[in-house]
Amino acid sequence: MRFEKLFIFMPTKTSYNLNIMGDFDNREREEVYSKKVRAGKRTYFFDVKATRSNDYYVTITESKKRLEDGVFIKHKIFLYKEDFEKFAEGLKDTVDYIKANQEVIEKRYEYTEAPEIAKTADEDFSFEI
Repeated sequence: MRFEKLFIFMPTKTSYNLNIMGDFDNREREEVYSKKVRAGKRTYFFDVKATRSNDYYVTITESKKRLEDGVFIKHKIFLYKEDFEKFAEGLKDTVDYIKANQEVIEKRYEYTEAPEIAKTADEDFSFEI
């Protein structure tokens, strides 16, 4: 048997851990629930996922389109259920501090078919944790 070409495919921006059997490990877990929040130029994704032992955890992803090349930049936080209370408390304290020390104008965004033509609604909103 003679080979003229040998192709090796390697992921460029994603790395996987291989277990002894050679299967991919630690890939995306089963998604149980997802909430998408558009906020101006950013989109936030709140996803509930399940581990192999069916324990739920949250991933919070911020996605923003880079203007110079149109590539989406993503930042992700993994939040495990044993940290929910401390995380919510820290977030609330931080938001309360900013609101107490600076004017915060929160806007609700309306989107059209063309995402680059987003406009803001007259109503403001706030959230409670």
